[in-house]
Amino acid sequence: QVHLTESGGGLVQAGGSLRLSCAVSGRAFTSYVMGWFRQAPGKEREYVASIRRSDGRTNYLDSLKGRFTISGDNAKNTVDLQMNSLKPEDTAVYYCVAQSTNRGPVFNSFSYDYWGQGTQVTVSS
Repeated sequence: QVHLTESGGGLVQAGGSLRLSCAVSGRAFTSYVMGWFRQAPGKEREYVASIRRSDGRTNYLDSLKGRFTISGDNAKNTVDLQMNSLKPEDTAVYYCVAQSTNRGPVFNSFSYDYWGQGTQVTVSS
């Protein structure tokens, strides 16, 4: 079984930074794309960012460009999300996700066949 485990969440004041990490465990697995979604209380799950293993191509939710940076380590099969200039509206549970193959658009949650358990990010005003 493939498991994705997030870490690095926590409580931070507005304007601060946080770095999330996602580690892969279980059976041998090489993703096509890995990324992050988030879900705030009472709101729908939202695409954050993704990175393609083959060439490192990245995509971001437009409103997060310039504040969030996704990166990957192919050797370790991990992906990180650096979050800067955090705002209260960034408060959410952040999920690490993976596509084993090109299953669909990166912004579509249905494209991902592996999900982590989520890590809470809380940004205070």
